[in-house]
Amino acid sequence: MNFTIEDILLGTSILLFLSILVSKSLGRLGIPALVLFLGVGMLAGSDGIGGIYFDDSQTAQSLGTVALTLILFSGGLDTNWASTRSVLWRGVTLSTAGVLVTALLVGAFASYVLHFTLLEGVLLGAIVSSTDAAAVFSILRSRNIGLKNNLRPTLELESGSNDPMAYFLTVSFTFLLTNQEASLWELVPLFFLQMSIGAVMGVVMGNVMAWTINRIKLGQEGLYPALTLAMLLFTFAFTNLINGNGFLAVYTSAVILGNRNFIHKRSLTRFYDGVAWLSQILMFLTLGLLVFPSQVVPVAGAGLLISLFLIFVARPASVFLSLAFFNASWRDKLYVSWVGLRGAVPIVFATYPLLAGVEKSGLIFNIVFFIVLTSVMLQGTTLQLVADWLGLSEVDDSLKRVQLGEELGYDAKNELVELQLSAGSAAVGKSLVELQLPKSSLIVLIDRGGKFVTPVGATVLQAYDKLMVMVDSEQELKRVRELLG
Repeated sequence: MNFTIEDILLGTSILLFLSILVSKSLGRLGIPALVLFLGVGMLAGSDGIGGIYFDDSQTAQSLGTVALTLILFSGGLDTNWASTRSVLWRGVTLSTAGVLVTALLVGAFASYVLHFTLLEGVLLGAIVSSTDAAAVFSILRSRNIGLKNNLRPTLELESGSNDPMAYFLTVSFTFLLTNQEASLWELVPLFFLQMSIGAVMGVVMGNVMAWTINRIKLGQEGLYPALTLAMLLFTFAFTNLINGNGFLAVYTSAVILGNRNFIHKRSLTRFYDGVAWLSQILMFLTLGLLVFPSQVVPVAGAGLLISLFLIFVARPASVFLSLAFFNASWRDKLYVSWVGLRGAVPIVFATYPLLAGVEKSGLIFNIVFFIVLTSVMLQGTTLQLVADWLGLSEVDDSLKRVQLGEELGYDAKNELVELQLSAGSAAVGKSLVELQLPKSSLIVLIDRGGKFVTPVGATVLQAYDKLMVMVDSEQELKRVRELLG
């Protein structure tokens, strides 16, 4: 069936609109938006009511690669290095050793359940071994889930940095299955080479991006997103060209850039947040079209077994082993184990053996899709519930903080933070003078039921007041929170 460009644009616009409409309507029930996007794609496919036949794995892989690059860049821009630095080695261990342990355990179990060879089983394990950045970023941030003990930066760092390891394992085992004379030991130095080049390129390009944005002096603000887009695509493509890991380079460069001050920082961050959402929708729609439900149903039993093994055995084992030498409680480890979300990335990775002609690649692809669906539906809908059950929830205001001066590209320690008083707050009924806030902090505005109040020393705080507080350090913010109760 031949489609004109008008047909493609019409279909894409309708699917995008339906995806957003469905996610808004059914998202209130706690169903992750990512699952709904997949569902719309499947309904529009040849096995659904739309009847669109799409079986182009190469196109899906290409779109998925570009989308993942943009998602990782957006996630890196929002990564706060101040909070991430303290959990750096925890995150790195989870994203390397944790991924490897998960791949090996799932591989051994899959080879037993599916009567695969060990190499075929480990290939399946490698494909589903990483937590998905798109899923973790979107669910944690869209629901504004606050977590104690630096768990949120740990989870975001892991999900943003473990795709390179899973990608390497997937490509390596695909290569081993299609080249019988190849040896696993030949790939070990290649791994260190790719990761080293990716990390170095990420650091270099992150600093180059910040320097370029602040000094190029473009006449139109609208050109800055195009400039950064050109540099991030160059980072990915050039790193791969010199045999480095492009995904690692893009994420690292974004973390470096996001923690520097540069012109139009807020607007660029919002731009890439929108681009990341668009990328996620298109990626999940495309992968939904690529999946044939009639082929997935026959493997549902085996897929469910492997999925449950991954969620309740392999993921917890990899987390507890990876964090064995770090100061983390069993509650922290248990929650990190539960946030082992699998999303579109494993489905994209599953196209590699398909295109390489691996013998059982079709079966692997369908099982991977079932594992992803199970993971997002079971784990994605219960993140807040499990956090509350383990006593790890806290109020999160990270999305309501503005660093003063960042839009102009100069250093500024001061931040505006929005804090809301609860009915039981110790500050309710007290005047600002009575609070005795730190000298360098200042309540600059009060939102009282939609009416804005300019605060003075005699202003008495009321329950549910939203306060815009200016602070100049994390320690000062912590002290303000204590005083506000």
